Amino acid sequence: MKFKADQTAQKLRGGYYTPKPLADYLTHWVCATRPENILEPSCGDGVFLQSIAEKMTNGSAHITAYELFDTEAQKSRELARQCGLRNVDIFEGDFLEWANVALLEGQSLFDGVVGNPPFIRYQFLEKQFQLNTEGVFQTLGLKFTKHTNAWVPFILACVALLRPGKRLGMVIPSEIVHVLHAQSLRTFLGTECRKVVVIDPQEIWFEGTLQGAVMLMAEKKHSHNEVTQGVSIESVQGLSFLDTDPNILFENTIGINGETVVGKWTKALFRPDSLDFYNSICSHRGVFRFTDIATVDVGIVTGANKFFLIDDKTVDEHGLHDYVHPMFGRSEHCKGVIYDSVQHQSNQISGKPTNFLLLEEELEFYPKNVRDYISAGENERLHQRYKCRIRKPWYKVPSVYATSIGMLKRCHDAPRLISNTIGAYTTDTAYRIKTLGNVDPDTLVYCFMNPLTAISAELNGRYYGGGVLELVPSEIEKLWIPLPNQLKVELDLLDKEIRTMPMEEVLRRNGYRVLSNIGIDEKSVDRLVEIWSWFRNRRQRK
Repeated sequence: MKFKADQTAQKLRGGYYTPKPLADYLTHWVCATRPENILEPSCGDGVFLQSIAEKMTNGSAHITAYELFDTEAQKSRELARQCGLRNVDIFEGDFLEWANVALLEGQSLFDGVVGNPPFIRYQFLEKQFQLNTEGVFQTLGLKFTKHTNAWVPFILACVALLRPGKRLGMVIPSEIVHVLHAQSLRTFLGTECRKVVVIDPQEIWFEGTLQGAVMLMAEKKHSHNEVTQGVSIESVQGLSFLDTDPNILFENTIGINGETVVGKWTKALFRPDSLDFYNSICSHRGVFRFTDIATVDVGIVTGANKFFLIDDKTVDEHGLHDYVHPMFGRSEHCKGVIYDSVQHQSNQISGKPTNFLLLEEELEFYPKNVRDYISAGENERLHQRYKCRIRKPWYKVPSVYATSIGMLKRCHDAPRLISNTIGAYTTDTAYRIKTLGNVDPDTLVYCFMNPLTAISAELNGRYYGGGVLELVPSEIEKLWIPLPNQLKVELDLLDKEIRTMPMEEVLRRNGYRVLSNIGIDEKSVDRLVEIWSWFRNRRQRK
């Protein structure tokens, strides 16, 4: 968990300012409809105001701008004066507080919206700002989650306040495409807008941050009966796209409708021919949804991992040998797909925390050395942590069991299942997998490593700064898994390949060994690897 006290001042105010060429491009597009009233909901240093002044040279448009911080608002006022903007009102305060009033009154006030909303997690917002955020969702009748970020309600409010047929252009986090907390926004945009285009760069636009950013171009429907053209994602490299007229780019991109509008937008990253190809492989009779062949459950939730997950030195020091069991929970614990006694011993030798401390009795039943270890944990106030204090006794961890398959929650390249041959426990950094019916666990581990499954992980998972891919149980259940009737399972070979080869080559080799058994040829496997590689590189901003 990340705490507010650990964050920089820049992160807490969401202050990452838009490069002028990007502001010019979005403003050019928004102003093409000759708006009379323009909104800039978080004007910061005023770069969008400068762009408006340059694009709307007749000065006829009225500009309404908001800025939370007085020093930044003053910068914007000064820049507006220098640019000759006379018909502009810059207000200090939370835009969402004003927007909630306007939304309750059912007003559509603006012919254009431009800007770069703050990137601030809900948990880092002050209480009143949190209430204003929740108010936007409530007024619009949308599902709210405390995992949201400030930019989400900003866009919701701006679109709701936009007049029919008018445009919104904003720089926002690239996570709009896939994170769960933006689902209400994606659905709202798909419902309210004629067309949505996302300009998706290969590079990081904001220096000093791992946060990927995109340009959002949304045109509101003229009426609710108008059929949406869906969502299009235009992948770009460098800034050469700025030489293209944004109106031409917007109209020429082909949107994807249906599930892309109401769910994640990751499928809009496909080229149309590649999407058809991928869907055709997924529909093969030898390909199954994960939820049809296995179940997934979170690992053991201790509430205090440093207390319960310990190395051999700690076991020896406190005499805890009778109370510990093998465990793994990080990628460095298992580089391949087999967690056996050899891997476990290697982890022990290297000093990794390979022991799970299982305490199930009341305190009086333990010898002094164990009671002393528990007391040491209480001296660190571990028993006051939420997960610990809600159970009695605090050191008795619930739901302790092992499965024959484990899966790490996060990965750098592609997710993998792990054959847990020694029944090791896993923490909540990993998942516990059980096969259904007569599906053999090792067969599932083996078949999981292929480019089709890896692509479906890219489409269903989420990723944040640094490009690490994360999957939660509901997303794992949606993965596509090829499962041939007849297959030679060479798990030792796959384990060796993962440890020694680039992931592209692993997916190609094992992909062909698995997919060829359901009639997929080598050329198609190569194409799947190529598609996966593109998605992986985009996620990692390579």
